[in-house]
Amino acid sequence: MKYIIGLSCLFFLGCHNPKRNSEEILLARVNDAFFYKSDIDFRFIEGLSKEDSLFQIQTLINNWATKQLLIDGAVLNLGQETQQEFEQLVQQYKSDLYTSSYLEALVKKNIDTQVSELELKTIYDQNRELFILKEDLVKLRYINVNASVSNIKEVTKRFKRFNNGDKIILDSISLEYISYFLNDSTWIKSDLAISKIKPLQLGFNRLLLKKPNFIQLKDSLGLYLMRINTYLERGNLAPLEYVLPTLKQIVINKRKLKLIKQLKSDIVNDAIKNKKFEIYN
Repeated sequence: MKYIIGLSCLFFLGCHNPKRNSEEILLARVNDAFFYKSDIDFRFIEGLSKEDSLFQIQTLINNWATKQLLIDGAVLNLGQETQQEFEQLVQQYKSDLYTSSYLEALVKKNIDTQVSELELKTIYDQNRELFILKEDLVKLRYINVNASVSNIKEVTKRFKRFNNGDKIILDSISLEYISYFLNDSTWIKSDLAISKIKPLQLGFNRLLLKKPNFIQLKDSLGLYLMRINTYLERGNLAPLEYVLPTLKQIVINKRKLKLIKQLKSDIVNDAIKNKKFEIYN
């Protein structure tokens, strides 16, 4: 279908040559199709040498000529029935493009994107089967730091205690870390955590994620400080906070469908009211 629409668009373009100003500079011709200097957006050769610019322009003209020759070949070799079918597809594509773009603009202008907690909770409770986890989740924090840094004991102490003051201090010296993640109230995919914490990629070490605990691991990149808060295995119901973006999108999509239906009805009714649309017996 994409091939048919693409070919029919080429066919459509090749068969329609709008009248041009006779003073325009003509650069090329293929049968009854013409390519003018004004058809080129010369910004694409800005900064190029004269030789490179000429080469790029010649390439552009050659590509245009190839397209036109293919169009002419299609016109000569495709049957009238096929050409009519393509023309209908082009017109349908054009119609769909215009109407969908217009409706999208109207929806964007009129839709309410504020979603209440009650709406989110209702969708969640009514569609629990849609939110079964297909991957393990974990809440954790970690810091990967060079084991030789002078303040490692202080960093470890603050990391384990992790009160508000500690959070501020640890975040303020984050440039000293090789990598880190301190937002331990957020669910993340366990595979993502494993990809960031190299020692966990060693077989049995993956089991460490499932045990809420403080853990220290070492590798060639330095020392890893980890605190595992909570682990949730696949097959369980996803936590509400983890699927909030999906829930919001579901609510908004339902509103869009309802709004589109209403907009279509309003447009027709308005046209009838203003005598722009009439049905004859």
